Amino acid sequence: MDLLEKLTWYPLEDLPFIVLVLMIAFSVHEFAHAYAAYKFGDMTAYNEGRVTLDPRSHLDIVGTLLILIAGFGWAKPVPVNRGRFKYPRVMGIIVSAAGPLSNLLLAAIGILIVYVLNQAGWLYTDHAGVTKAVIHFLYYLIFMNTLLFLFNLIPLPPLDGYRIIQDMLPQRQRIKLEQHEQWGMFIFLLIVFIPQLRMYTLEPLFSLSAPIRGFIQSLMELVFAPVDWPKFVITFIS
Repeated sequence: MDLLEKLTWYPLEDLPFIVLVLMIAFSVHEFAHAYAAYKFGDMTAYNEGRVTLDPRSHLDIVGTLLILIAGFGWAKPVPVNRGRFKYPRVMGIIVSAAGPLSNLLLAAIGILIVYVLNQAGWLYTDHAGVTKAVIHFLYYLIFMNTLLFLFNLIPLPPLDGYRIIQDMLPQRQRIKLEQHEQWGMFIFLLIVFIPQLRMYTLEPLFSLSAPIRGFIQSLMELVFAPVDWPKFVITFIS
């Protein structure tokens, strides 16, 4: 048990919540790519059974295990043939952006649920176990989807940010970029696994997650009563 705890990035007792959240986050992310491509006329993902929310169609075993071990991972990439789009660049950008935006939407839904439960007086119950389970699930739903939104916008292959940059560049610059594409994964892995590089690249990026969540919370409080977020976090870590 001690060895297993050392191998996992997250607390062992939280793994059921994390696995559930990842199944939702990855499935919705890849479905968003596939559905957007399908609506724009590319049947590639549809023909491979990817226009679905079934996690079995989207989860990559290695990528899922890696996010549990290293804190970062991936799902199976959705195949997209931009040549079948009427407007390849514009539609390509929308298809690429659909995935990260779906994670941002999931984070917003998680925050909305917190406000609804709080408004109804159901966020904290007399059953400590139920309260802790609900808060753990919602915390990870919000936290991990906000990070996935930011993470996937990094302009390095194979992430969505790179595909967005690709479609924004003129043809000549795009060809030059693609000539160095093989180095992107190498740079990506260095950033993820070398703490010093991670400190100056990923950590500043991920620090944006707090103001993003804060902005969504401020919108919610135009409608709902404020949530005691410090109490929410204390309940999560207690």
